[in-house]
Amino acid sequence: MIPRHDDSRTQLMLQKRPESATLWLVLSKSSARQTRSPMAHSSDALPETIDALRALILAERAGHAAVVAERDALVTRTARLEAIIAEIRRAHFGRKSERITDDQLSLALDDLETALEKMRAEEEKTDPVLKSKRSGERRRSRDQNLEHLPHEEVVVEPSSSVCPCCGGDLHKIGEDTSKRLDKVPAQVRVIVTKRPKYACRACEKAGADDVAGIIQAPAPPRLVEGGLPTEAMVADVVVSKHADHLPLYRQSQILARSGVKIERSTLAQWVGAAAAELQPLHDHLLRTLKASPKLFCDETRCPVLDPGRGKTKTGFLWALARDDRPWGGHEPPAVAYSYAPGRGGEHAVKLLDGFSGILQVDGYAVYKQLARPARPGGAVTLVYCWSHFRRLFYEVFVGGNAPIATEALARIKPLYDIEADIRGLPPELRRRARQQRAKPLVDALKPWLDECLAKVPRGGKIAEALAYGLNHWDGLGRFLDDGRIEIDSNTVERSIRGLALSRKNAHFAGNDRGAEGWAMLASLLETCKLNAVDPLAWTTDVLTKLVNRWPASRIDDLMPWPTQKTQPRS
Repeated sequence: MIPRHDDSRTQLMLQKRPESATLWLVLSKSSARQTRSPMAHSSDALPETIDALRALILAERAGHAAVVAERDALVTRTARLEAIIAEIRRAHFGRKSERITDDQLSLALDDLETALEKMRAEEEKTDPVLKSKRSGERRRSRDQNLEHLPHEEVVVEPSSSVCPCCGGDLHKIGEDTSKRLDKVPAQVRVIVTKRPKYACRACEKAGADDVAGIIQAPAPPRLVEGGLPTEAMVADVVVSKHADHLPLYRQSQILARSGVKIERSTLAQWVGAAAAELQPLHDHLLRTLKASPKLFCDETRCPVLDPGRGKTKTGFLWALARDDRPWGGHEPPAVAYSYAPGRGGEHAVKLLDGFSGILQVDGYAVYKQLARPARPGGAVTLVYCWSHFRRLFYEVFVGGNAPIATEALARIKPLYDIEADIRGLPPELRRRARQQRAKPLVDALKPWLDECLAKVPRGGKIAEALAYGLNHWDGLGRFLDDGRIEIDSNTVERSIRGLALSRKNAHFAGNDRGAEGWAMLASLLETCKLNAVDPLAWTTDVLTKLVNRWPASRIDDLMPWPTQKTQPRS
């Protein structure tokens, strides 16, 4: 009979440890199974001396501590990942009142991912092997080209240039080079402009009747006459507000940290002065876009303060966008916003006055007024958005048990796969590919929609999705016959995301004129982004040129896009 092991001291030690009793119970059972196993170690394998036994116990204790630490790290990481999954599920599958926007989701994920990376950094501090492994992974993942940035070299020399063995001089045989990204914080400085005054002593002594008097260079023109800011300073405020979505009161707080007290109202005066100079460029941008053969159009809310009622009213920012890059067009991408106090058809008619080409929109009914044959300048050709159509089915699909929505999504997906294959090709090649590959799928979809609509009850969400497609069928199918047309209007939807961020941070525009200025400045800066033009450098350069009386006949040279046009992909 094998005597029972006396583990009273071990149990007493475990009771003082922070690990859970459940884990120790599992380990105890596992140890017991190993003891009963015929493969268990025999007693003669145990240490025969106290020192050896002490070493074995210490080694086992260290190994156990490592296991516990790994378990705790995995538990923490699992909790973080589960929180990320919960946020994503809430964003996509939660009840409508609980759903969050993409921007809110990004903020939530920022915090979760930051906490996860903090935990990983703490792990690296205690595990040199893990730190070395992850350092190598980070080096391999750094594939960004930074050659366009200024480089500052820092040479780290050994503490001594003398050989520690023989005392001879060391000579260089090579070097290791590494690069790190650094940032110099923004610096507020004062530009002191001096204009010396000169006079001629010879003329003064001769007593000439015609004396030139004092000679002095004229004062350089300023955007804000009598004010503090340079054009670069005003440009920074404008870009921070309308491109980086930083309200003026926050900019005032940031300047105060540098010891510069500029009130929000003063910053608003600077932005207003810039808007007055840039207004002709916005007008020219609108004219340029409306001369294009094809545009996208959409609208989004713009809360505006209504002092008479003590609350905000709802205005709208209408967006006109052009992006011919998917079919290799030569014209640069651009977007122009225009404020209107409402969302009615009269505002769409006014905005698109003079345009008579192809207009890609969602299913909003007011756009149909533009397609009337009696419209001055000719009817607009409306093209509808497959993304909106697909979204209606997706909203039903996420609710579960939706066979019609599931099949609709499966039928639409190949159309987007085809679009991905032909993106960037010339229009004729795109049209030909669509006729051969996409048209049979679209032709088969319409009778299926009719058949399904006849089976489902009226008034439901699935009936609404089916009816949307059938009611807009002609406009949905026009992309098949013209390679310049996109399958959806996501181009303009992407362009209004910046407006949503500014709206979220600023909450509302001060008045209708303020909303018009918001639309004008956002148009130019968003067009900069579309063309990979630095908004700050462009705004500084253009304001400086306009203040120095740039000729109106050369306004094309000031527009926020490169002068060289893109070439189509062969």
